[in-house]
Amino acid sequence: MKLKFLGTRGYIKPKTKRHSLYTSLLIIHNKKKIMIDCGKSYIDKLDKIKPDAIVLTHGHIDHAYGLENGSNCKVYATKDTFENIKYFPIDKNLKRKVLFNKKFKINGIAFEAFEVEHSILCPAVGYRISFQRNSFFYVPDVLWIKDRKKAFKNISFYIGDGATIKRSFVRKDKKTNKLYGHANISSQLTWCKKENIKKMIITHLGSEIVKDEKKAKVKINELSIKKGVDTLIAYDGMTINFP
Repeated sequence: MKLKFLGTRGYIKPKTKRHSLYTSLLIIHNKKKIMIDCGKSYIDKLDKIKPDAIVLTHGHIDHAYGLENGSNCKVYATKDTFENIKYFPIDKNLKRKVLFNKKFKINGIAFEAFEVEHSILCPAVGYRISFQRNSFFYVPDVLWIKDRKKAFKNISFYIGDGATIKRSFVRKDKKTNKLYGHANISSQLTWCKKENIKKMIITHLGSEIVKDEKKAKVKINELSIKKGVDTLIAYDGMTINFP
């Protein structure tokens, strides 16, 4: 099985050749393709990618708006996410509702959705993805994982949010006092350290990394050594084998 990072850029203006398309992961197994997230970047690229299934983490522009013209394959998403994109012309026969604490399989690969804090208007999830007794956790936008211990149990690596390195990106809703936003990379490395996860792959990159990746890499490497967790900055087109 292979993992291909189709895109690694967050919802930001800066972009480079290495980080041009919005964040999306393609899982390739037995000539079948499962696309996780389909942002606006992909609205005219789906005919070329030809995914056999699309799994969404949430309904933001950079994660779901590639489906504005509909889909030719099954789309897996939570009730909240389908509500966020309810005006997209996706055939109801292609919609598959994702439930918490209930695994589902696509082409022999198991997915389990975990509730995360990120957005109030577009509730997000992360996915524990398993194949042949090996697992990793994928969450491109995250402030907090509600059941992190279970989500991270015995995973090979963690693919997480690269919006900021150390800078706080947390906001509070004035009406509800609920927090939303992004955990910085430093905090996520602490999560990994606490759960004994040895590697974090960084995607959904913010301006700090995209504008000056070389400088950002130095800062991230310092954190990596301090936390005892290996790090890798993903780039558009990067492919890795799993397991």
